[in-house]
Amino acid sequence: MSYQTLEVKILAEGLLAIALNRPDIRNAFNEVMIDELARVFRSEALDPSVRAVILRGNGGVFCAGGDLNWMRRSIELSLEDNLKDTLTLTNMFAILNEFPKPVVGVIEGAAIGGGVGLVSICDIVLAEKNTVFSLSEVRLGVVPACIGPFVTAKIGASHARALFVSAERFKAQKAKEIGLVHEVFESMAELESHLASLGKNLLECAPTALSVAKRLVLDLTWPERRARMPDCIEYVSRTLAELRVGPEAQEGISAFLTKRKPSWIRS
Repeated sequence: MSYQTLEVKILAEGLLAIALNRPDIRNAFNEVMIDELARVFRSEALDPSVRAVILRGNGGVFCAGGDLNWMRRSIELSLEDNLKDTLTLTNMFAILNEFPKPVVGVIEGAAIGGGVGLVSICDIVLAEKNTVFSLSEVRLGVVPACIGPFVTAKIGASHARALFVSAERFKAQKAKEIGLVHEVFESMAELESHLASLGKNLLECAPTALSVAKRLVLDLTWPERRARMPDCIEYVSRTLAELRVGPEAQEGISAFLTKRKPSWIRS
């Protein structure tokens, strides 16, 4: 499958690399990239051979937010057409957030506006220390509404309130302190080395268990999912009980007890 705004390739067996590929404009969003991100996470990334996704940007920058031409067109749209546009954007973030496999974000250069939204849907986030982050929408007379649920879920209401209204620019260390980023690296070489080790670790984990673990966190923390969920004690107990009697846990526990590798480790 070909893409105008993304570079998609197998990084290693079981790992799919998705790179935002508009380096001439710092990988800024437009309607094509929004559509293609939703499409790749609904198609190639769901292939059973893919165990985890690496999300990054080409050209030394992760994502500088909205493409100015795309934003310029939005002020010419009617309210109805703007609503269609914003619903498409929010649904793209929801698709990525609900993606049932681990997503690792590799963040360098800058993550601005919608770029922070993408960082927020990643399960594990690695950042180079000089990366600049900002939720700068209020400087343009708008707000980070479409990414709001995902950013707030990641960093909490207190930090979200401060950053939404201040448009503060901050570096990777602060991003780590507020929970947006998990690991900060002195250089991209150091980051890439850690990424290789992390990828190997993810491939040694049971794929169904990874998916259920991710779903468990979403179910326990997202209010609208929690509202649809049965009693929490019953839910978490049943989740583990169902996994235990399934083939993957049977294999994993048996392999551990007999001191051998489980079948999902391919080498």
